[in-house]
Amino acid sequence: MQVPAILTSFTLALGIVFAGSACSQPKSDPAADSAMLDINQAFKRGDRKRVAALLPQVRGHILEPWAAYWDQRLRLDEMTPLDMQSFSSRFPASYQEDRLRNDWLLLLGQRRDWATFEDEHARYRMVDDREVRCYSLVIEQIKQGADSQPALAEEVRRNWYAQRDADDGCTQAASQLYAAKKLKDLDIWRKARLAVEANRPRMAAKAVEIVSPESLPLLTSLNDSPAKFLTSKVTALSRTRREIIMLAVIKMAISDADAAASVLDSKWSSQLNAEERNWTWGVIGKQAAMRLSLAAPDYFAKVSKDSDLTDDMLAWKARSALRMGRWKDVLNATEAMGDDGRQDATWVYWRARALQALAKSDLDREEPKRLLQSIAGVRGFYEQLALEELGQKITVPPRPTSTTADERDTARANPGLQRSLAAIQLGLRSEGNREWNYTTNLHDRGGMTDRELLAAAELACQREVWDRCINTSDRTKGVMDFDQRFPMPFRDTVVRRSREINLDPAFVYGLIRQESRFVMDARSGVGASGLMQVMPATARWTAKKIGLAGFTADQLNDRDTNITIGTGYLKLVLDDFTGSMALAAAAYNAGPGRPRSWRNGPVLEAAIWAENVPFTETRDYVKKVLSNTTNYAAILTGQPQSLKARLGNIGPLDPNTVEPIKDLP
Repeated sequence: MQVPAILTSFTLALGIVFAGSACSQPKSDPAADSAMLDINQAFKRGDRKRVAALLPQVRGHILEPWAAYWDQRLRLDEMTPLDMQSFSSRFPASYQEDRLRNDWLLLLGQRRDWATFEDEHARYRMVDDREVRCYSLVIEQIKQGADSQPALAEEVRRNWYAQRDADDGCTQAASQLYAAKKLKDLDIWRKARLAVEANRPRMAAKAVEIVSPESLPLLTSLNDSPAKFLTSKVTALSRTRREIIMLAVIKMAISDADAAASVLDSKWSSQLNAEERNWTWGVIGKQAAMRLSLAAPDYFAKVSKDSDLTDDMLAWKARSALRMGRWKDVLNATEAMGDDGRQDATWVYWRARALQALAKSDLDREEPKRLLQSIAGVRGFYEQLALEELGQKITVPPRPTSTTADERDTARANPGLQRSLAAIQLGLRSEGNREWNYTTNLHDRGGMTDRELLAAAELACQREVWDRCINTSDRTKGVMDFDQRFPMPFRDTVVRRSREINLDPAFVYGLIRQESRFVMDARSGVGASGLMQVMPATARWTAKKIGLAGFTADQLNDRDTNITIGTGYLKLVLDDFTGSMALAAAAYNAGPGRPRSWRNGPVLEAAIWAENVPFTETRDYVKKVLSNTTNYAAILTGQPQSLKARLGNIGPLDPNTVEPIKDLP
């Protein structure tokens, strides 16, 4: 078999990774590297025989635990406690051991093999799988029986509500707690409401099956046509029927909030109790707010008790109130949130702003000042805005004390970090990233200390594994190393190209950091490629616009070409949105058509506009890109920076403005 050139370079690089390591490492060789890739492909195909046949070729390879895991994973249905014990003996305390145990625990839970589950769960270190946790809570309920504590039911409810899919573990736990009368009807119906709004009919059906299995045909009917269902002769006299009516109104609100409001007002509102009315109006208000409808605040005004709403509904109530300048509503919504919502920097900031706007005396201004001081810093968008509200600018924080030789040696000697870097270098990035995250998160379940994280991040930086470098350094709490958090690979190319086309290099770096974390072979699920995550069709259009002759889509894999195309497109987008970085970032992420629509309405400070972006991904993207940009500008210029100055205001396009580029993709 001919060995690809990349594997030869991998073998050389591997020696660099482990040079100076405190312990000897298995040597890599091109044939074994190639066999590892073959095993990975066979695993993805489910080819058990091929995996087993190749295993002898990777004995002693640094990534052998992965090969062994893939082999055992394909035989999970046949696994016994002895198999798990054997694997643990061969690869103790490894990510692969715990990953296999996680997989097996899920299967044991599905089989209701509680004795084996409990025995293995005692050795489980990952503890980040909600379904596994739910199965363990099932066992706790079995043990405690009628004496189970409210905290157990609360944890089941929290995990069940957080699950995006209808998994067996949390559904089983909820069903068992409901049968034991530790969860109420309302707990189950609320899960059904959340599932219908999220357009997850299977998850909704699982919830309804627990509390009212005879209502499943009605659920199917309302899912097929909520409008038709609501105009039928169905009544809302019983508790179950009221909940079914609510589900139909919620389903209608997903596509037409105004129609849902009309049918609720005209027919059903009087038949629901206060909690049911409040929740339904909360959903309608949220759906209207997500469409930037001016009616959203009026729908939320029909809610008589904000504490009946979820934090997600309250967040949209606050957003819609921000668009209308209704500071009292912003304050009420943020104060009604649960602890997690109230402590989120987003809502700490806007609660402080609301209190400022409503203040009538110096004494009234003390609380918003305290709130702003509690989050002010350079870590993120709202932390930076809070800093500026307090009269300060964004500057580069002092660099922490350099890592010691012992700290660096410890990081290099860590088997999990070694395997992670080896996997990434070989092209198994997903596997490498997962093992890296596990290793830096676990550390006897407490996570690495700041010093250990800095040393691990430094190791990743030295190997130019920029995503692990950034993500690891981002997690330090007491110190910040901006060289790690905001690296500038390919600086000459990025800065030169940006300045050639009159583009702020800090903006380019801020965007690349969010798009790809400087991973050159990054590829999105929709086909965007490279550092700047450019779609092939967009790249071809941009190449024509900027006069790049002879361009073909495969050239996006070339670093300099990707930067040329990406910066060219970003400049065209920025000019199209008259220099607004917030609008340009939204357009880069979601396409230009959507932000052109989102800018219509009142003139808003850009922070309010960004917070009202309907897509969660794009909303977070805009805030992170602008926050990144401000920090990169502080690094590049050495001068204090203002995020507020970069944001400005956003409103409808001036009718006298030159027509935008109509075919901008």
